[in-house]
Amino acid sequence: MKVTKVEEMRSLDRYAIEKLAIPEEILMENAGVASYFVILKEFGIKDKKFVAFCGIGNNGGDGFVVARKIHSNEGNVKVFILGDVNSFKGAAKKNLNIISKLSIEIRQIESIESIRSDVLHCDAVVDAIFGTGLSRDVGGLYRDAIQLINETHTSPPFSKGGKGGLSNESRKKVFSLDIPSGINGDTGEVMGVAVMADYTIAFGLPKLGNMLFPGYGYCGKLYVSHISFPPSLHDKDSIKVAVNDYIKLPPKDRNAHKGNLGKVLFIAGASSYFGAPYFSAVSFLKAGGGYSRLAAPVSMTPFIANKGSEIVFIPQKETASGSISLENKDALLELSEKMDMVIIGPGLSLDEETQQLTKELTKEIEKPLLIDGDGITAISDDLKIIRERKFPTILTPHLGEMSRITKMGAGELNKNRVDVLQSTSKELNSIIVLKGAHSLIGYPDESVYINMSGNPGMATAGSGDVLTGTIAAMFGLGLSIEDAVKKGVFIHGFSGDLAAEDLGEDGITAQDILDYLPLAMKIDRGGFDEIQGDAYEGVRVI
Repeated sequence: MKVTKVEEMRSLDRYAIEKLAIPEEILMENAGVASYFVILKEFGIKDKKFVAFCGIGNNGGDGFVVARKIHSNEGNVKVFILGDVNSFKGAAKKNLNIISKLSIEIRQIESIESIRSDVLHCDAVVDAIFGTGLSRDVGGLYRDAIQLINETHTSPPFSKGGKGGLSNESRKKVFSLDIPSGINGDTGEVMGVAVMADYTIAFGLPKLGNMLFPGYGYCGKLYVSHISFPPSLHDKDSIKVAVNDYIKLPPKDRNAHKGNLGKVLFIAGASSYFGAPYFSAVSFLKAGGGYSRLAAPVSMTPFIANKGSEIVFIPQKETASGSISLENKDALLELSEKMDMVIIGPGLSLDEETQQLTKELTKEIEKPLLIDGDGITAISDDLKIIRERKFPTILTPHLGEMSRITKMGAGELNKNRVDVLQSTSKELNSIIVLKGAHSLIGYPDESVYINMSGNPGMATAGSGDVLTGTIAAMFGLGLSIEDAVKKGVFIHGFSGDLAAEDLGEDGITAQDILDYLPLAMKIDRGGFDEIQGDAYEGVRVI
């Protein structure tokens, strides 16, 4: 499924109205009806009390349609308008005129205290205040309204069924139209304060703010309605951002041997980092890869072998600080020629000599190359090395490492993750996995995929090392390098989700993610239907 920026969605709306002759009134009606059906499905309508908070734009107009549908199906609804009722235009004004002729209570509110009792005594709230166009912090009456909605809400963001200060009987269900009011539609930022919804119905396509954290955490259960957009519109090639959808793995050859399930060289480890080389090299095997070779400092090889005896070890000459020496360069280049893929960087250290080795190997290895961790630090001050590579390059930075690559502050980068990822992937002609909650996968053609698997319990040391091996395994199993990255990121997150389901999110370690990789692969090979209730539960099309 594609994901749009706010301006892209406005363009789709204009195209639908001007080129496809779908009147604005129909689009608004479809949005409101889709929202009504979610309310009906998830909560019920008849004999229940609703309040609808409506702003003065088209989001408010969507709210008027929802109010009319609730009223016509024997629900009790009150409409509270935030702003001047004379400001409504077009389809929103028409829908206000319609509900004004029905026995629906409509009030332009001047203070929150005047409606507090109504809100506290309703069963559910419809949030139709801002929509996706919000670009500044929420203040005044709008802030008061959102805070009142949140006072009555079922649970705080980022939790399922969490407890607030209200009794179960007094908590309200909250339905947000298009996006929770107060969330920036392009970045997912909270603009001062935002509605904490139980359900959100996105119109046309989900916006970036629906899919990126923290906004995603405020949406609750997320539905999408195409509101009559044909596939040629909502699946346009010009929309470059999409959900990391299911990719089917090639069937395993029943006559397979380790050599044709991927041969990967891991150049990793230093005296202080025993875990990183272990997790990266073993995760390749646990995710289905065939032949894992680890070039690590000679002094640490026996210790890693004691835990990961399935790995084939290539002990390396060391620097004085216990990292891989530059002396190993020629032998590593020769060995890399026999491999399908090379990983460099996990736990490699910032030793100056080892950093120089990384740069020289990056220049000269003529195989697909994945650079992680300390390897990213090594090349970040000389990106020409990456630009000039003739073979596929994958970078897997976290936010801090991406900051080094782009020379941008982490705060600025975090606000513009998608745009920066698009420009950087194109500039470096590389696939970049920007790790984090809903990791982003960027490609040189500026396409970006938002990964929906994974959970906060995976924010733990060694998790990224497991990711490197998982990506390599997908390539070894026969996917293209482009699909292997997307699939590897998904499987890594899915394994973490399975671990969290059994163990809880608190205390998950990289070892747990590693241990659940075979089960993740088993379920994944069962097909999309086997896993959509878990990792793909994030978006539902209606």
